[in-house]
Amino acid sequence: MLELELALRGRPLHILCLGAHSDDIEIGAGGTLLHWIATGAELHVHWAVLAANGERAREAKASAADFLAGAKKTTIEVHAFRDGYFSYCAEVKDWFEGLKRRVSPDIIFTHAREDAHQDHREVSQLTWNSFRDHTILEYEIPKWDGDMRPLNMFVPLPAATVERKIELLDRHFGSQRSKDWFDAATFRGLARLRGMECRAAESFAEGFTARKSILAIA
Repeated sequence: MLELELALRGRPLHILCLGAHSDDIEIGAGGTLLHWIATGAELHVHWAVLAANGERAREAKASAADFLAGAKKTTIEVHAFRDGYFSYCAEVKDWFEGLKRRVSPDIIFTHAREDAHQDHREVSQLTWNSFRDHTILEYEIPKWDGDMRPLNMFVPLPAATVERKIELLDRHFGSQRSKDWFDAATFRGLARLRGMECRAAESFAEGFTARKSILAIA
């Protein structure tokens, strides 16, 4: 299968990462970001978490810093919009409208349109509403109510990168360790399934939904 080279060594790549909660970006796209940084792409990353308070906000900031270590430039925002109420909060829409005037990314990582969590769905919808001329990749979040779906874009990952992602998730999100789905087996198993789907060389991958793309003709 032909590979689309989005992140190349020495080439600047501007990325916007959007997450409703403090561990969403890391779970959905953390391995991809770690891998791209390690392979030498010059990442300029704007990372925004919308609902994190107290301990969760501290976790979000520390985790983002570790996942983005080695990036060319980073901006990390952590906000405290009310968890579970995004679709009733006009301030979230206002924030998105302000964000699109501040950033112009090459790639946006955001939640999936059909995600079972209401805040995740709202973040996805507002991403598409505000950023109409951008490459948007929707990531997945495993959860107790299933929420698995066919994906159409994959980033193969070295096994060591998957283990690094799992290590950082465990290190930074102590508030989540009591949840029965938040463990190494879940994250490693999902990466293995996606790696199987794209025949990844080291058996692991992260998967995304790309709803719209343009193939240039030189």
